[in-house]
Amino acid sequence: MSDPNLITLSDPRSPAAEAYRALRTNLMFSSVDRALHALVVSSAAPGEGKSTAAANLAVTLAQSGQRTVLVDCDLRKPSQHTLWGLANEQGLTTMLLDPSALDRPPLQATALEHLSILTSGPLPPNPADVIGSHRMDEVIAALRAQLDYVIFDAPPVLAATDASLLALKTDGLLLVLRAGVSRRDQTARAKASLERVNVPLIGAVLLDAPRDSSMRAYYSS
Repeated sequence: MSDPNLITLSDPRSPAAEAYRALRTNLMFSSVDRALHALVVSSAAPGEGKSTAAANLAVTLAQSGQRTVLVDCDLRKPSQHTLWGLANEQGLTTMLLDPSALDRPPLQATALEHLSILTSGPLPPNPADVIGSHRMDEVIAALRAQLDYVIFDAPPVLAATDASLLALKTDGLLLVLRAGVSRRDQTARAKASLERVNVPLIGAVLLDAPRDSSMRAYYSS
């Protein structure tokens, strides 16, 4: 729980943590007309911080009293078990293979009340087929029924079809960008790719944006 990437836990009064809380609030209010309780977090390309963003968003949802699970659906390069210091012998793939796991998901508790983690579990040879399967629909439905929010950490949009397939089964996709890293052409290609298959794009999150110096005194008070 002390990973510096989890800014919402390590420095909850920081501007970055406050920005995640603002994101949480925006998502909650945007769901008045359209339910947003199962969300996919992805990026255009690798290295843009989508796993960190997904984890911090999940923390803020749990801090508001919402029963939240963070699901590592990156079945190619999972990272949530490392980020949280958890074992990964069981996880999402366990639910996909074991029918009894639908009623008893192998969720792992965190020190934060209301937040649990579903790690990836053993990696399958064909991630896209697994995510696109009817069994995945059942897993999503089971998690929805037991929790208030389900946050999926998915592979980058341009790296695999997994994120698009998953987003079509959920309430939408949140695209993560990183200032100074994300490329305009890749972001445009990712957006076009999502729109081509009618993925509901909820919005975008910009990480490492330059701080407004006028707000520095307020946050340090």
